Amino acid sequence: MRRILVLALLLCPSSFLLAGEAPCNPAGEVQFVCGPRNAEDLVQVPGTRWIIASGGSNGTSFYLVDSLSRAWRALPFSAGAGSVSSQCARAPDPATLQTHGLHIRASSRGRAVLHVVGHGAREAIEQFEVDSAADVPVLRWTGCIPLPEGLAGNSVVSLADGTVLTTVLFMPGTTFADSMSGKPTGVVLERRPGQPAFEVVRGTELPANNGLELSQDGREIYVVSSGLRTIVAFRRGNPATRLGTTRPLPFTPDNVHLGPDGLLYTAGMAADVPQCGGVPGPKHDLRQLAACPRGSMAAAIDRRTLRDTIVLETAPLREFSNATMVLPVGRQAWLGSFSGDRIAVGKLRAH
Repeated sequence: MRRILVLALLLCPSSFLLAGEAPCNPAGEVQFVCGPRNAEDLVQVPGTRWIIASGGSNGTSFYLVDSLSRAWRALPFSAGAGSVSSQCARAPDPATLQTHGLHIRASSRGRAVLHVVGHGAREAIEQFEVDSAADVPVLRWTGCIPLPEGLAGNSVVSLADGTVLTTVLFMPGTTFADSMSGKPTGVVLERRPGQPAFEVVRGTELPANNGLELSQDGREIYVVSSGLRTIVAFRRGNPATRLGTTRPLPFTPDNVHLGPDGLLYTAGMAADVPQCGGVPGPKHDLRQLAACPRGSMAAAIDRRTLRDTIVLETAPLREFSNATMVLPVGRQAWLGSFSGDRIAVGKLRAH
């Protein structure tokens, strides 16, 4: 969604800040980590208290947040040797790299692989090594896989064998109005080890392919259709086999992540908000849609039945809107947003 709305972005400070040092008052039961701009996606570094957030502001590609103290700082990265693609001989420029979807996978004790949908000077899936053995995680770029010409990625997942999958929200010639009318606009792309480039996974065409997640065994993928407000389960393959779909959710789901309890977690803006023009449709103006505060909603989804349970719901907040995802951390729900200057933290309902 963030790729549709080009907003004015401000640089963030690079030193650790506490939320309480800025005007950052709670809104009811919702608290905030204020400062990180356009933190569209969040992942927790395996086995640590640290959260990495994406950043849509030039000069700040990643944020590092302590989930206990809620202190944060910009997270820089260094360039390592080697590349997963001969087309990516150099690391991205931190001054222009804008990050979007994130996926993290433990690789060994104290280390993880972070795949990132990157925008800016190039459209590519950027790969980083996360070293969490020290007190504060260290990020090192290790390569990238370019997206096909003219395509922009949205979400990304990876397997231990090096396979990478990403979603494309809109293929050339398709529009937001098409997706809101229920017409397929996007796809899933896959690149296996040894392949020169990404290829389209046939059968995954949906209205606005957005969030993406894998089952633990890597045999299934779960794809968000923001146009239909559903999550569709597929058996991996090319073509992919559709296994089932959720009901249309009462919010517009954006990203989806597998929680530590094996459930899928997704979140987004409440759909039916009369003062914002009702359920998003083909006649909505995107800028007005983003400017009108909508409540945030999050759901946990059983992967076997695809039945959902609402686990968080907020009133419309001028301080925080345009929710994109939920990261469960204990009984807390951390919410990202494709616009704004803060991360929201609420309480997960029992489910």
